[in-house]
Amino acid sequence: VLERMTAMGGTVFDTAPAYGASEEVAGRIAQELGIAPRLFWATKLNVARRGGRADPAEARRQLETSFRRIGKPVIDLVQVYNMGEVRTQLQILREYKEKGRVRYIGVTTTFEGQYDDLVQTMRTEPLDFIGTDYAIDERHAEKTILPLARDKGIAVLVYAPFGRTRLWARVKGREVPEWAREFGATSWAQFFLK
Repeated sequence: VLERMTAMGGTVFDTAPAYGASEEVAGRIAQELGIAPRLFWATKLNVARRGGRADPAEARRQLETSFRRIGKPVIDLVQVYNMGEVRTQLQILREYKEKGRVRYIGVTTTFEGQYDDLVQTMRTEPLDFIGTDYAIDERHAEKTILPLARDKGIAVLVYAPFGRTRLWARVKGREVPEWAREFGATSWAQFFLK
């Protein structure tokens, strides 16, 4: 998949230590293929305990592990995963950015209960990126999040554009409407994205 993605011009690979072995496996494969330097690597920082504080030493260990797994001296983007104890983890990311080890920093969430915190963080913190969910049937981000990102110059990574599996379940067994060809959609994936 990584080989085909880069052959077709893809450059962004988003992962996280919380995604099982994704970061480790993708990093190893990209290094073996010699494509790691061509990829824009995005990963997450996620050491906050539910209802508790993030341990700065644990956060630094997790970042150093990400560097080893990805195999690049500079990671393009590291975001605080699902708004986890933003104050501590974002400060650590700022330190790494100031040292030139991380190019961009940000925060993510795909949970409705965290949208207000995301917006507040976007208003008060210097962020390069945010990540949030946005799909044809889940367009909450259009109201506040995307306009605020535009106004503040914050780049956006869109997560769950197919509603995880929700959209696939809605069209199971159905053909893409003929009129969708008018805007270049010949598959449900194209339809949902366009």
